[in-house]
Amino acid sequence: MPRLTSDVQAFEAHATDADLDDLRARLAAARLPEAETVHRPAPDPRRWEQGVPLADLVDVVNYWRTGYNWRSFEERLNQIGQFRTTIDDLGIHFLHRRSTRAGATPLILTHGWPDSIARFIDVVDELADPKDADAPPFHVVVPSLPGFGYSDRPATTGWGTEKIAAAWVELMGSLGYSKFAAHGGDWGGNITTVLGGRFPAHVLGIHTTFAEGPPGLTTDGLTAVERKWTEETRDFWRHRAAYAKQQATRPQTIGYSLVDSPVGLLAWILDKFAEWSDTEDSPFETISIDRVLDDVTLYWLTRTGASSARIYYESHNSLDPELRVDVPSAITMYPRDVEKCPRPWAQERYRQIVRWGSPETGGHFPSLEVPEYFVKDLQEGLAAVLAANR
Repeated sequence: MPRLTSDVQAFEAHATDADLDDLRARLAAARLPEAETVHRPAPDPRRWEQGVPLADLVDVVNYWRTGYNWRSFEERLNQIGQFRTTIDDLGIHFLHRRSTRAGATPLILTHGWPDSIARFIDVVDELADPKDADAPPFHVVVPSLPGFGYSDRPATTGWGTEKIAAAWVELMGSLGYSKFAAHGGDWGGNITTVLGGRFPAHVLGIHTTFAEGPPGLTTDGLTAVERKWTEETRDFWRHRAAYAKQQATRPQTIGYSLVDSPVGLLAWILDKFAEWSDTEDSPFETISIDRVLDDVTLYWLTRTGASSARIYYESHNSLDPELRVDVPSAITMYPRDVEKCPRPWAQERYRQIVRWGSPETGGHFPSLEVPEYFVKDLQEGLAAVLAANR
């Protein structure tokens, strides 16, 4: 447990029964469109060509209304340990799980969109107190991004990835961690890159599943696999990134639907879990329906559909092209992630890559899809990072 001060206060999650009853009532009264005009038997990823299939959504909505247990997730968060502090006049929520082992290294884990702290809920304990005596232990801090979950919703512009990274340094300092390691995926990977590039005096090193090379690099010299990565990434941004353009330009407009309709929120998020996971059809092939609903319900109860979308408005394509990361870096490219960076491109930004991971399975949410592998990969990557500091 962190030392509680006037700046760091304990926090417990507890939705009111009225809010949960309201959610179930809205689900029961939902107005749904007709079925998609793409008709294919499952399993077949082409069923999702027009978005979430109606039959799949109906099944999830029915389970959300009649079988899902939000209190179980609340209990898990409270078991780990939740806290809030204020940074630049904004309330920041975070999980903090201290290791019981001597010599543990402080570690901050940063989520992205459309996930949340739920991204790391199944790996915190093993990172803090690993079963393998030879694996490195960590004091684990998992903050909720501004505008996400139990962090406050910014009332003004300015909370982009650069400011968030600076806030994370202040957060870790308030917990007594003047130096720490960092990991992130999706927006968390971007923020982790900024942490390593801007704050080398505080960051021992980084691990990311979302490396970004500087713009304008050539494909000359890339392997066939790396060329395929660049083609897939280009196709993604040209043909499948409308959600990002919407949230980067008109987050308020889509926000009304995300905050007012639980079914609309579910479909908006479930679509990404399906497309970005290493599955043949449904995301539930690798990620439990309960964990996805933990994530969606957290967005719903905290009314953060609009505020979370604004991170795209604040930071889309904003990573400084001149930013370089000189601290030791471990990078893992999961095969079914939507954006993969060839190593030669990554080396132009991350100057000291001490480990490069290329697993055979896994997508955009590896800590949820393949948690055991993710933990091992993160432990090995950060072990290499820490060794480079000696």
